Amino acid sequence: MTTLTTTPRPSARARVKASAAHGSPALLAVVATAVIFTIAVRQQPGILSTSGLTLVLMSAVPLVLAAQAQMLIMAVGDVDLGVGFLIGLVTVIASTLLTSAPLWGALALIGLVAAYAVLGAAIEVIRIPSIIVTLGMSFVWLGLGLQLLPTPGGQAPAWLTEVGQWRPEWAPAPLLFIAAITIAAWWVIQRSRLGARVRALGSNQTTLRKLGWSTLRVRVQTYTIAAVLLICAGLMLAAQTRSGDINSASNFTLMSIVAVVIGGGSFAGGTAHPVGATFGAISLGLIGVLLSLASVASHLQSAAQGLIVLALLAGRIVMEKVVK
Repeated sequence: MTTLTTTPRPSARARVKASAAHGSPALLAVVATAVIFTIAVRQQPGILSTSGLTLVLMSAVPLVLAAQAQMLIMAVGDVDLGVGFLIGLVTVIASTLLTSAPLWGALALIGLVAAYAVLGAAIEVIRIPSIIVTLGMSFVWLGLGLQLLPTPGGQAPAWLTEVGQWRPEWAPAPLLFIAAITIAAWWVIQRSRLGARVRALGSNQTTLRKLGWSTLRVRVQTYTIAAVLLICAGLMLAAQTRSGDINSASNFTLMSIVAVVIGGGSFAGGTAHPVGATFGAISLGLIGVLLSLASVASHLQSAAQGLIVLALLAGRIVMEKVVK
């Protein structure tokens, strides 16, 4: 006679805890976005319309692109402190060279991509900390921007402003942009070989080398893709403002880092969560909208936003302890 043994079914609490642990990297960002959005809708129900969602989410599109770029950099264990001024420089190039001399403008943007590839190579070969390199380059971007356009102004090319003014009747334009960006980033990270190598570079370089892959090549590819995303962020910002300003995205550096961390990223590298980074960026963008709807004084909004961000970061720490 054969005795059958059955594995006891996990309790409901254990199943919930396992599900939370599996989805926890992006869960906090999703919940934060849902809560902030719900409060904003209660303050202004018109947000639920197509025009309302367009107005609220449009400013988040450049930040989502910046967050995805920062996510890639952090996935290999680095941090980019030049994000804000690089995006600002792109808006300057878009409103000056791309308008008056499109060929030179395109070459300038290609040059920025090449510069980022060189940065990645320098960090890998010379072993210079990324914080030092990117912080130093942020002043280079600032100087170039001020040289091209000392004061805010200029005029974005017509084709670029048309992108910023695109308003389909069947869906909010920024929601379509954000969805396309997130899906593309998710595919690269989760489905492509490059995504696996990027995560391996940040978590276990020794294993990557044993498998025969060049860490130099992976880091250069990562920085190159990040540069393309940052250029897209700058072009989208220029499309919205129709002008250039080297300081227009100065707060994107820290906000992109916070968005990645809220979305499940880590300074240690080895992790990349495109969905979490997107929702982290959206939640940060919605905080400003919420504070404006709540009639918080402009001089207090920065402090209030900082406190909310600290609360979100504390929430991630608590969540990580709960699911372990």
